[in-house]
Parts: sequence; C-alpha cells; structure tokens
Amino acid sequence: NGVDLFDCVLPTRLGRNGTIYTKNGKIIIMNTKFRNDFSPIEKDCECYTCKNYTRSYIAHLFHGKEMLAGTLASIHNLYFIIHLVDQIRQSIINDTFYEYKKEFLEGYLNKD
Repeated sequence: NGVDLFDCVLPTRLGRNGTIYTKNGKIIIMNTKFRNDFSPIEKDCECYTCKNYTRSYIAHLFHGKEMLAGTLASIHNLYFIIHLVDQIRQSIINDTFYEYKKEFLEGYLNKD
C-alpha cells in the first residue's frame, strides 16, 4: 500500500510540438502523409481528441499554427501515458507484467 508518483512534462512538450504517442510508436503529425488521413490518432483510443478529431484536422491545425493543435495532441499524449501506467499496474496485479511489457514493446518499437 504505497504511492508512486512521477512528474514529467514530456507528453505535453512533445504534443505542443506535433509528436504524438501511439501504441505503434510516436508519430510526427505534421508529416505530409497525415494531411489526408481522416482516421483518429488511434482508432481504439477513448480520449477526447481521438473521439472528436482526425489526424488530418490535427495536422491542419499544426500547419496553421493554431493553439488548439498542441492542446489536442497533449490531451491524447496525457491519456496515452495515464492509460499505459494503468495497464502496467493491472499487469503487475495480475502477475503478467513481463508478458505485457513484451507485447507493448513489440508494438511500440515496431518500425514498419
């Protein structure tokens, strides 16, 4: 029965600059390949950003230097980290951490 805490500005700093976490690694949303990508950042993500905006729209906001761009990317990145830590916690409770770690890293570090 303890408390673990960490404080890091990286998810919001990266988000403000157009780098977004996904289960398949980080994406740079300003890359031209996202201009016509009308899918959410992650299709199965429950964050506000993914439920309401497309990759194309977020890329458009970044290219237009709109403040909303960094806010939406930061919302997703924070949700991603919170969800990741929750999944890690559950895997520790279920004594499946090493399996979870392997599965997560296979997706996150996949460079297809």
